[in-house]
Amino acid sequence: MRPVLYVLTFLSVMALAFWAYRENYATQQALKDVSALNRQIAALRESLSVQRAEWAYLNRPDRLRELAAINFDRLGLLPLEAAQFGAADQVAYPADPLQVIQPQDLRPGDVSGEVGEPL
Repeated sequence: MRPVLYVLTFLSVMALAFWAYRENYATQQALKDVSALNRQIAALRESLSVQRAEWAYLNRPDRLRELAAINFDRLGLLPLEAAQFGAADQVAYPADPLQVIQPQDLRPGDVSGEVGEPL
């Protein structure tokens, strides 16, 4: 019985060693993947910061004003002024489709049709 126990112990130690070996290499590969992703994220962040700086450079108000003046004949762009904007009370809002009809607004003969039919 003792030799069987020794063989089973030896096999279990070998199986655990094989498992630990595979886990070690899987962990190393996962760390390499994370490192590569971190480098890629850093490169993308740097690229994004360069693009934001370029966008800010290209959207300078004096540059845009100059471009609008140069291309006035083709585009017809005018500088923005406060008088060009309207007030909120000048906006035409659509009629409320669920408008509640008050009894004083009804005349005889107004109530006809089926339920759910628009008035």
